[in-house]
Amino acid sequence: MIPNILSIAGSDPSGGAGIQADLKTIGANGGYGMAAITALTVQNTQGVRGAELVAPALVADQIRAIREDIRIDAVKIGMLGSAAIVEAVAGALAGLDAPVVLDPVMVAKGGDRLLAEEAVAALSVHLMPMAAAITPNLPEAADLLGRPEAQDRAGMAAQAEALLALGPRAVLLKGGHLSGSDSPDLLLEPTGRVWFEGPRIDSPNTHGTGCTLSSALATWLARTGEMRPAAEAARAYTRAAIAGAAALSVGHGHGPTDHFFALRDLPD
Repeated sequence: MIPNILSIAGSDPSGGAGIQADLKTIGANGGYGMAAITALTVQNTQGVRGAELVAPALVADQIRAIREDIRIDAVKIGMLGSAAIVEAVAGALAGLDAPVVLDPVMVAKGGDRLLAEEAVAALSVHLMPMAAAITPNLPEAADLLGRPEAQDRAGMAAQAEALLALGPRAVLLKGGHLSGSDSPDLLLEPTGRVWFEGPRIDSPNTHGTGCTLSSALATWLARTGEMRPAAEAARAYTRAAIAGAAALSVGHGHGPTDHFFALRDLPD
């Protein structure tokens, strides 16, 4: 059975991140993608120029319309923008028996803030306890905790523990912001931890990698029901999408990953 995955996130007209990246990722990993849009952004590979948030009630109505008609096997949550939208999403998802992957989108690749500072507390209170997993990078983890950014593996481990204490059932903390040639990620669950190792992929095409990883994780959680194999599959897919992006020619800034890298060798 093909799983149905709901993405709740903002729109990226350049196609590399947000809803567009989520739907590509879900399809490429064997799911059927659905979307509730939280924001319209004005952006390209060089940065975000503006954004208009969708009314919280309309965000909630999108989710409720899907729930009334379609089985939801997993949810990925990305850009929310405001505390009011956070609360609306939490209310609309209440009682849903499906894993929720929360990607705490706070700042875009170019440095533009995508979650109001006053909404960070709402995220922790209303959505983290609902999450099967959260997938922050190091700056996002520091923002959520009000701490300096982790600089090494010991710091990553300490912050992952602090995030797990906020209520999610697992934390997949991404170490791509560490210095050095390696790019380790840490999966922490109450039952233990595992480090996913791998060399850093030297590529300018990293726009939307967080969206891609979290959507892949939601899809594989729906497919497998197990956190570690789902995280392994999602991470492998994301790394391959970054490596495959060398074949793309999209924009002049942080280019997108190639979500459909596996199709490039198909015959015409």
